[in-house]
Amino acid sequence: MIKQIVLKSRPFGTPTAANFETKFIELPALADGEVRLVAHTFSVDPYLRGRMSDAKSYIAPFQVGEPIVSGLVACVSESKAANLKVGDYVMDRLSWQEELVVPAAGLQKVDEKIAPLSYYLGILGMPGLTAYFGLLDIGKPQQGETVVVSGAAGAVGLVVGQIAKIQGCRVVGIAGDDAKNDYLMKELNFDAVINYKTVENLDAAIATACPSGVDVYFDNVGGEISDAVNAQINNGARIIICGQISLYNATRLPVGPRIQPTLLKRSSLMQGFIVSDYASRFPEGFKALVNWVVSGQLKYTQTTYRGFDQLPEAFIALFEGKNLGKLIIEV
Repeated sequence: MIKQIVLKSRPFGTPTAANFETKFIELPALADGEVRLVAHTFSVDPYLRGRMSDAKSYIAPFQVGEPIVSGLVACVSESKAANLKVGDYVMDRLSWQEELVVPAAGLQKVDEKIAPLSYYLGILGMPGLTAYFGLLDIGKPQQGETVVVSGAAGAVGLVVGQIAKIQGCRVVGIAGDDAKNDYLMKELNFDAVINYKTVENLDAAIATACPSGVDVYFDNVGGEISDAVNAQINNGARIIICGQISLYNATRLPVGPRIQPTLLKRSSLMQGFIVSDYASRFPEGFKALVNWVVSGQLKYTQTTYRGFDQLPEAFIALFEGKNLGKLIIEV
C-alpha cells in the first residue's frame, strides 16, 4: 500500500495539520506509455494555499478528499515508455504520494550531473524562472538603480536579489530574521537589509536604506511592508507583484493605502504575473540560470525536511517564516 496525502478540509485562516489526511492506496499496473515513479524530493510553495480555497483563481482549486499536487522530482522504477528508463529522474507537478503511476508524456527529465536534483525545484525550476522573468521582463533593472526585494530570503527573493546585482543594481532586501539578513549581506552581497519584525519605524528604515528612492520593487509579500516601500518609489518606478503571502491566510479583505495616486503622480508601473505566462520562454530562462549557477554568479540555499509524512508540517512552516531559501522535503 502506498501513502497519499489529501486535502481533508479547506483551511480558514492559516492551514493546520487537521486540514490534511493520509490515505493508503494501491497503484495500478503499468499501461503502455506509463512509468512508475518513486518520490525523491517534493516542493512546497506559498501558491498552494490559494488552491486550498475554492475562490476563483488562475488555477483550479484542490478538491476535498483529493491529493495535494506540487512540484516533485522522482525516480523511474518501472517503465513502459520508450523515452524513459529505470533510474532516470524526472520532474513534474504530481500528487503527494510515495509512489505514482503516470503517463510519461509531459514529464521533464532532469540531470543530476548539471546540478543537485533539488535545484530543479528551486533555482533551476519555478522559483528561479519566476525571479528571472519577473525581474528582467517587468522590472527591467538598469545599472545603478535601486532594487528592493521583500521576502528576500525566500526561494524567489534571494534569486531576484542576485540577478539584480548581476545587472549592476543596488539591492535592498527585506526579511524578518537577523540570521537570514546576515546571509543576504555576507553570502549574497546585498547592499542593505531590513528586519521588518524588529525595526522601530519601517518607513524610516526603507528611506534610510534607499537614499535615492526605489526604482524597482519586487513584491513577494504585500501588506504593510509593500505600503512602506511603495511610498518611496521614484518617477518611472516598476513594481512587480509576484506574491502576497502576508494576505494568503486573511479571513477578510484588508484595506490599506490607495496606491493609484502614487502611481499616477510618479508615472510608475505596477504589474502582476504568473510564471506560466512565460512558458514558451522557459528554455531561455533555464539556460541563463544554469550558466549563472555554473559560473558561481548565483548561489543557492535551501531548508530541508526529511520524510514523506513531513509534507504538511513543511508547508505550514512557510507561513511561519522558518525557511531560508527553497523549502524541500526529501523522501
